[in-house]
Amino acid sequence: MSDPQQNAVAAAAPAPKSNGKRRRLMTLVALVIIIAAIAYGLYYFLIARFHESTDDAYVNGNIVQITPQVAGTVISVNADDTQTVKIGDPLVALDPADSKVALDSAEANLAQTVRQVRTYFVNNGQYEAQIALCRSDLSRAQNDLKRRMQVAQTGAVSQEEISHARDAVRGAQAALDAAEQELASNRSLTANTSIAEHPNVLAAAAKVRDSYINYTRNTLPAPVTGYVAKRSAQVGQRVAPGNPLMAIVPLNGVWVDANFKEVQLKHMRIGQPVELTADLYGSSVKYHGKVIGFSAGTGSAFSLLPAQNATGNWIKVVQRLPVRIQLDPKELEQYPLRIGLSMDVDVTIKNDNGAQLGQAANTVYQTNVFDNYGAQADQEIARIIQQNEGSGPGTQGAASTTSAAAPRGKTVKSASATKLM
Repeated sequence: MSDPQQNAVAAAAPAPKSNGKRRRLMTLVALVIIIAAIAYGLYYFLIARFHESTDDAYVNGNIVQITPQVAGTVISVNADDTQTVKIGDPLVALDPADSKVALDSAEANLAQTVRQVRTYFVNNGQYEAQIALCRSDLSRAQNDLKRRMQVAQTGAVSQEEISHARDAVRGAQAALDAAEQELASNRSLTANTSIAEHPNVLAAAAKVRDSYINYTRNTLPAPVTGYVAKRSAQVGQRVAPGNPLMAIVPLNGVWVDANFKEVQLKHMRIGQPVELTADLYGSSVKYHGKVIGFSAGTGSAFSLLPAQNATGNWIKVVQRLPVRIQLDPKELEQYPLRIGLSMDVDVTIKNDNGAQLGQAANTVYQTNVFDNYGAQADQEIARIIQQNEGSGPGTQGAASTTSAAAPRGKTVKSASATKLM
């Protein structure tokens, strides 16, 4: 055998071993791919297909604007950005000089009205006494005429004197009729009412109530507990009703708006559990919540400049719909969030019973910091009426002043309130 043939045989000899190794390697790779495909298939059919996730989600919450209800000049600002305020804390104070003058005028008018109405009731007694006097005069005139008529035939009394006696009877009768009409007229002003319930008093009391409330509105309280943001109020600034002076953000009631693609919403329902993570804390802190509602339209539909197909160059873009997610209050208290922070959201959609719309619970936001204004005004009105109505005959129901000073259906707790200074 020649040398070239020996070299060829030597080079061809290792080929079977190399081919077998490559074949085993390819088989191993194929097995790994098949196992991975099976594992992914199992993961998808058992877990992944029951989850929808997005990172297009942000913390949202209420931003309570503090706006004045009366015009005035700012004389005090008691809170600044990033500070915490509690419900009822005075935030901004306006100059109360003008409203105090209006309140004093309304209170003086109410006191004068009460005294005038009190006179109506006293006049009833005066007119009744006048009627009694007129009846006495009429009876005397009738008796005088009767006696003169009895002796008229004897000639002891002249016809002229008898005529004067008749005129006296007519005059006394007219005076009695006039007195009765005056009593009826005055009783029409006081019938079925008391001093405190008289229409004139109620009208004057309404002016006092309006002036009192306007006076108290010079101090702007915090309607909720939260953090101050966007403060624009400055001392000496002239403000008008509706001007925003600052905002309060109650961070204990924030939620998450997750913008899911429209293709992800097919099996999403209200009440489904949600797991969230915040970029602020990282994946080590997990929040738990639930879906509580879906927006009535996509983000582009409510944008300032919605996309329109006006030019004919139409391009389909997958839309996103905001989904509101409620967070666990305990987790939120432990790891507080701020409005606008980014969140990663994962919704478990395994249980897709129910409908997307029509099941969202209604949320009610309310505050009671303004409830006492009316009660304080009613107490001030009751005090003024009690001081000016007096006591004595003809007042007819002065004891009911306290309850009658308030509007219909309200009860005043105390009739001796301290006067507003």
